[in-house]
Amino acid sequence: MEQHAERMGDWVENRSTHGARALHLRHLWAYRELIGFLAVRDLKVRYKQALFGIGWTVLQPLAGAAAFTLLFRQLADIPSDGIPYPAFAFCGFAVWSYVSSSVTTARASLITNVPLITKVYFPRLCLPLASVLPSLVDLAGALVFLAAMMAWYGIRPGIAVLAAPLFLLEAVVVAFGTSTFFATLSVQYRDVQQVFALLVQLWLFASPVAYPSSLVHGAWRWVYALNPMAGVLEGTRWALLNGPPPGKTALASAASAGLILVVGLLAFQRAERRFADVI
Repeated sequence: MEQHAERMGDWVENRSTHGARALHLRHLWAYRELIGFLAVRDLKVRYKQALFGIGWTVLQPLAGAAAFTLLFRQLADIPSDGIPYPAFAFCGFAVWSYVSSSVTTARASLITNVPLITKVYFPRLCLPLASVLPSLVDLAGALVFLAAMMAWYGIRPGIAVLAAPLFLLEAVVVAFGTSTFFATLSVQYRDVQQVFALLVQLWLFASPVAYPSSLVHGAWRWVYALNPMAGVLEGTRWALLNGPPPGKTALASAASAGLILVVGLLAFQRAERRFADVI
């Protein structure tokens, strides 16, 4: 049985927990140095002996944007809400790459850190949280390149640019909430990884990465907005690229992101005390 630590004066008592645990954010704050160490470790491993190094932060979304420009713009003539399509696709792919890479890494964070989980006490939530942080470096590099693209195409963001951090924070919430849910499932059911890759691919095409959400009309827009990435991508393009304002459907996407976070945390906290026994 996994042990739970509580400080009692100068002593640390290890005792079992029962039922679902409460979420204590102060525990995460107390272990912030560990979270930072794990995030930096993952970042170093990612770029260790990499041929292009930090250049991958730009090359990956640039390659995705080039492929989308050829397939969706040149061949299928998909509109881009008045935004130059290369900038439209690059922005969408950069944000999507952050979420997909974070979720993919964080999903396996418990399995790849078995020695820590079975031998050392710390809030297990530190692992998926630390796993969604390194990709922010990739996203920052991609946004710098996006700024250069905006200058090339003469795109000047207005006052809406102040809202960009809110939509990027929503992307972090989506990544973290999804990660905690699938990390929990991956510990209990190892074949989840076989289904996970397919789900990520389906999620990509169900999100307005290569096409605008304005192609969805009527009541279906509200259904489509239940995909939280719809609001994230639509809002980011509005804030950075002067795209159409997200509208009321952005509230549905934000609510969906919040629900994913709550469900993910509840599932994680309920199963946390059994991780060391079944991993």
